[in-house]
Amino acid sequence: MTSTSKPVPPQTAVDRDPHWTATRARLAARQRPVMTMTICDDQQVKDRLATAQYAERRARAAAEDNPGDKDLKKLHTIAQQELEAAQEAFDEAAIVLRFQALRRPDFEALKKAHPATEEQAEDGMAFNPETLGPELIAAASLDGITVEEAAEYLTEWSEGEAAQLFDVAWQVQGEQRADLGKG
Repeated sequence: MTSTSKPVPPQTAVDRDPHWTATRARLAARQRPVMTMTICDDQQVKDRLATAQYAERRARAAAEDNPGDKDLKKLHTIAQQELEAAQEAFDEAAIVLRFQALRRPDFEALKKAHPATEEQAEDGMAFNPETLGPELIAAASLDGITVEEAAEYLTEWSEGEAAQLFDVAWQVQGEQRADLGKG
């Protein structure tokens, strides 16, 4: 039986390879993933933005379908300006919360610090989301949300918004930016 494994280059050769040296430096400089949650309580501002986005898409499509029509081009320019104004108004009214993935050992330790209750364990849960939630939100927050604030938000906000707050802090932990492509 013959071996089909590739020979391994000596480590000194790998260390001298400028491509691998540059790749290592880029890998070492990577930041953990970040996700955001955007909250806008002003329904009029949200509606204005949605309307402006729709109008801009329609005006762009019309202008692209009729490239020689100066009136359609002008309407598209106006729609773009209205969209920019609506986006600025939305950005002013919105609250953007940022969350960053924790180091894996820190995330695992946090989950272990909040074991499931007996009832939760019987339901197949590995941790207690009720006690983990505020801790995870605070640990992942790039905006300085405290455990106490997170607990208040989870209690006082609507069920959907509270769930979204927990979800973004949880989902950033599993965010994948790598792609398994053909070599």
